[in-house]
Amino acid sequence: MRKARIALTAALVTTLGLGLTACGGDSEDGAKEKESPAATAPTPEQESPSADAAGSEGGDAQPAGDVTAPGTGLKVGDKAVLPFEYAKKKGTLAITVTAIDKGAEADMSQFGARAKGLTPYFIKMKVENVGDTNLSRAYVQLRGLLDGGQSTGVSLIGDIPGKCDKESAPAEFGKGASFETCSLAASRSGDVTGAEFDDGDAYSDKPVVWTTG
Repeated sequence: MRKARIALTAALVTTLGLGLTACGGDSEDGAKEKESPAATAPTPEQESPSADAAGSEGGDAQPAGDVTAPGTGLKVGDKAVLPFEYAKKKGTLAITVTAIDKGAEADMSQFGARAKGLTPYFIKMKVENVGDTNLSRAYVQLRGLLDGGQSTGVSLIGDIPGKCDKESAPAEFGKGASFETCSLAASRSGDVTGAEFDDGDAYSDKPVVWTTG
């Protein structure tokens, strides 16, 4: 069952966990809320499959060819070549943000009353494996940014079927294979006009950023 969560970032981080079925979108009763100044609850992206399920380890693989430098600014439609690690396997992905589309507040109904006032944005992308490691079932998550590069203050884990479908890589995702996916962002004030990749030590402080302008 796919999980959908909202974390509203403020002085304290409030994490709201709601269960949603992968097909049909029925919600489970009894949302749990907790306050934590440090971290949000684990997300599906942090739950890695076993090495046997994911295929060969490839733990010592190096990024294939030149990669996009940390801190690079790009436009929507541009491609970034990035080192990527999933399930203890290291490889190289080419990520192209193809669109950042604005949704409607009504699209957030599956997240319940706590999503009131949030406008969703759909960060759509194409992901291609350009390395030699089979990164089967890998997830790619980009974060939304407000105009000017500020954080939205909202972290969403989940999708909106038919409008922002979060897909994982296929079971066989070797060199040359590609898939399309979407990261869900949201804002209470201001438009989301950018998306950032901040995975890994090199990019955590200097993310690669795509903008619409």
